[in-house]
Amino acid sequence: MFIRGSGLSVKITGMLLGFFLVALAAIALTLFISWHLEGAAAAINDAGSLRMRVYRLAHHLARADVEKIDRSAFAADLQKRIDDFDAVLSVLRRGDPSRPLFVPREDGIPEDLAEMAENWAKRSRPILSSIVADPSAQNLHLRGLEFDAAAEACVDSINELVLRMEQSYARNTNILRTSQVILVALAVIGTILLLRFFFLTVIRPVFELHEGVKRMGQEDFDARVPVLAPDEFGELSAGFNRMAAHLQNVYDTLEERVAAKTRSLEEKNRELEILYDVVAFLREPNDVDTLCKGFLERVQKTLGASASSARLLDLESRNLCMIVHDGLGEDFLDREEVLACGECVCGEAAQGSGLSLTLDVRNASLAVTRDACQRAGFRTVSATSITASKRALGVFNLYFDHAQPIGDADRQLLETLGQQLGIAIENQRLHARERELAVSEERNLLARELHDSIAQGLAFLNLQVQMLERALAEQRAEDVRTTVEMLRRGIQESYEDVRELLVHFRTRVEQQDLDAAIAAALRRLAEQTGIATDLDVQGDGAPLDPEAETQVLYIVQEALSNVRKHAGASTVSVSVRRGRDGLAVTVRDDGIGFAEDRDATDGEAHIGLQIMRERAMRIGGRFAVRSSPGRGTEIRLELPRTNEVEA
Repeated sequence: MFIRGSGLSVKITGMLLGFFLVALAAIALTLFISWHLEGAAAAINDAGSLRMRVYRLAHHLARADVEKIDRSAFAADLQKRIDDFDAVLSVLRRGDPSRPLFVPREDGIPEDLAEMAENWAKRSRPILSSIVADPSAQNLHLRGLEFDAAAEACVDSINELVLRMEQSYARNTNILRTSQVILVALAVIGTILLLRFFFLTVIRPVFELHEGVKRMGQEDFDARVPVLAPDEFGELSAGFNRMAAHLQNVYDTLEERVAAKTRSLEEKNRELEILYDVVAFLREPNDVDTLCKGFLERVQKTLGASASSARLLDLESRNLCMIVHDGLGEDFLDREEVLACGECVCGEAAQGSGLSLTLDVRNASLAVTRDACQRAGFRTVSATSITASKRALGVFNLYFDHAQPIGDADRQLLETLGQQLGIAIENQRLHARERELAVSEERNLLARELHDSIAQGLAFLNLQVQMLERALAEQRAEDVRTTVEMLRRGIQESYEDVRELLVHFRTRVEQQDLDAAIAAALRRLAEQTGIATDLDVQGDGAPLDPEAETQVLYIVQEALSNVRKHAGASTVSVSVRRGRDGLAVTVRDDGIGFAEDRDATDGEAHIGLQIMRERAMRIGGRFAVRSSPGRGTEIRLELPRTNEVEA
C-alpha cells in the first residue's frame, strides 16, 4: 500500500487516512440509500393512497345516486376530491425532498406512473369533471356507471405502480443491508489490518529494542536488534546496533585502555616528579656550577644515561664551553671541552631556543662533524638547549652507551628541563649583577660621604697646618696656640666623623629593628653633643623590606649628623608614624635653620640633603625639607604602603 522506504509517520498517516476515506464512502453510501428508501416509502404510501382515493370517489358517487343530496355542495366536494387526487399525483411526479419523497427511477416505475396519470387524466378525471359540471341525478347515474369501469382500470394501474415501487424498495433495502454488512466486515478487516500494521511497524520494533536494552543491561554486549524497515524505528534500531558495537568494543578494549592510561599517568607522574625535584633544587641558592652539576645528576639518574655534560655559551667568542660533566673520559674532554656554536649536533642545538636533538651515533641522520662520541663508545646522544626568555644560554647532553629511543614526551620533558635550568642560571646571574650594583652604589655613597666629611676635614687640617708653619716661622705665639687649638678640634671632629661612618655602615648588619636603631642613634648623638633627644613612635604596620629599612635608617643618621655639625640645636626629636598609608619619619631640631631657596650645592649640609634625597628616591619614598633662619629645620620622609612587605 505504501512506498517502501517512506517514513513511519507517513505510513501511519496514510493508513489511517485510507481507512477514514473508505469508511466515509461506505457511510455516505448507506446514508444515500437510506435517504432514497425513506423517499420511496413515502412514494409508496402516497401511491397507495391514490387507490384509496379512487375507491372513495366511487363510493361518493354511489351514495349520491341513491340519496337525496344538495347538488351544489356535492359538486364542490367532488371537485375538492379531484383536486386532492391531482395534488398527490403531482407530488409523486415531481417529488418532495423536504419529506423526503422520491419515486424510484428504475424498473419502468416512472413509465408506470406516467401511464397511470395518463389513465386518470384521459378517462377518470373527465367523467368526474362532467359530474361536477352537471350534478343532476340522471347525469350522475349515467356517469357513475362509466366511472366504475374507468376506476377499475385506474386501480389496476395504481396496483401495478405500487407493486413495482415495493419491489424497488425491497431491493434497495437488501442493498442497504448488504452495505451495512460490508461496512461491518470492513471495520473488522480494517481493525485487523491496523493491528497488524501497528504490530509490525511499532509494537514489534519497540519490543525488539526493549529486549536489546534488557540484554545490554545484563552486560550482553553481543545484543543486536533487527532493522525491520527503513523508517524511524529502523534508524533507531541501526543506532542501537552501532551503540552496542561501540560499547562492545569499549568493553573488549577496556583493560587495554586502562593499562595504556595507567602507563600514561605513570609517565606523567614520572615527569612531574622529575620537574618537581629539579625545580626544587634549582631554587636553592647555589652558584652556576653547582646548579648545573646537581641538575645533571638528577636528570642522568632519572633517564638512565651513562654520562652527561653541560656547556654554556660565551657570547663574545660564540663558543660552547663545558663547565660540568659526569662519566666522560679525559680523551673526550680534551676533544669536546670547547665547541663552536653551530658545530656538530651540540652546537646546532645551542642555536635553537627550546630545541632538543637526539643522535643515533651509528646511524647518524644529523650533520655530525666530530667523532668524539663514537670514539667514546656512546650509541645515543641527546643535546638539549638551555634557554631563558627565548634566548640560548648553552646546551646539556645525555650520553647513552646503548640504543635509547627518546619519544616526543621525553623530548618535551628535556626541553622543559632545559628552560628551567636556563631560568635558574639567568636568575643567578641577575642576582650576581644585583649584588655588584648594590656594592657599587654603596661604594659611591661611601666615597661621597668620605668626601663630604673626612676629606673636607682633612683639607681644613691641611690649611691649618700651613697656617701653623707660617706662625712658627714668624714666631707668632698667639697664632700658634690658636692654630693648634683649631687643629685639635679638627682632628676630634674627623675622629667623630670616622666613628659615625663606621657605626653608619655597620648598622645594616647589627640592627634588625628600625625603632631600636633610631633610638640608638639618638643616644649616641646625646652622648657626643649633649643635645636633648626625643623619639615618638606611633601606630602599627607591616615591617619594611630590609633594604628599605636600612635606607630609612641611613637617612635618619644623616639628618642627625647634619644637626650635630651645622644646626647648633639644643633639642632634636624624631617621630615615626605607621598606618594604612605607609610609614612617615620626621626629624625636627630647634637650630639655626637655613633659607630653603639657597643653592643646593651651597655648603656641606646641602650635600647631605642631596644624599638623603637620593636614598629616598631609591626606595620610592618622598623627601621634603622645611627650614627658615632661626627657626630650626624639619626633615620628613614618607614611604607609601606599596613599599612595605606583609609579615
